[in-house]
Amino acid sequence: MKTTARRLPAAPVALAAAFLTAFLVLFAPLSASAHDSLLASSPEADSTVDTLPAELTLTFSAKLIDETGATEVVVTDPSGNSVTEGAATVEGAIVTQQLATEAPAGAYHVIWKVVSSDGHPTSGEFDFTVANSTETAPTAEPSAEPTETATAAPAPVATAGPGTDVTPAPESDDSSASTTLIWVLAIVGALVILGIIVWLVVRGRRDPASTDSDLPSER
Repeated sequence: MKTTARRLPAAPVALAAAFLTAFLVLFAPLSASAHDSLLASSPEADSTVDTLPAELTLTFSAKLIDETGATEVVVTDPSGNSVTEGAATVEGAIVTQQLATEAPAGAYHVIWKVVSSDGHPTSGEFDFTVANSTETAPTAEPSAEPTETATAAPAPVATAGPGTDVTPAPESDDSSASTTLIWVLAIVGALVILGIIVWLVVRGRRDPASTDSDLPSER
């Protein structure tokens, strides 16, 4: 009895091969072109150094693109002040940043940005600690000697001697004038009130007569 091998159709095999080729062509270069990463630094991240070094170095996994503005490094002291001196330089995969010669002790923060060999920018940050300060203590300037200033003697106060006649100032006549005005106003007010009372009494007497005259006569 003969056995025959079953052959797969050619169209599905060709389609699978085409998809595999497209995957290798499109995705293989992307995996190979990963961004360059930071391998080491001096000072190292989260380390403690005796004093602030003269320069900071960053070592990356591949050669970086050295163009104007492509590389930036900022190092700040515990107060947030920058301690970088000039611009960072790039030599292959190593970035060097000059630092200040005088700096306080404490925690320092580093922020870096570079352009990878594939043209994509990448950035990162880390901290390190400086144990001792390199700042120079300010020199106290000699103070000028205080000069003595002459104190002016107080002027003598004139006092009245014995036998001196002191004439008191005459009292003002305002009190008498105000009293007279009050009396005048009181008299005028009393006369006005009296006149109103008289007018009301006279009017009250006249009203009944006028009322009676207005009534109709009985037939």
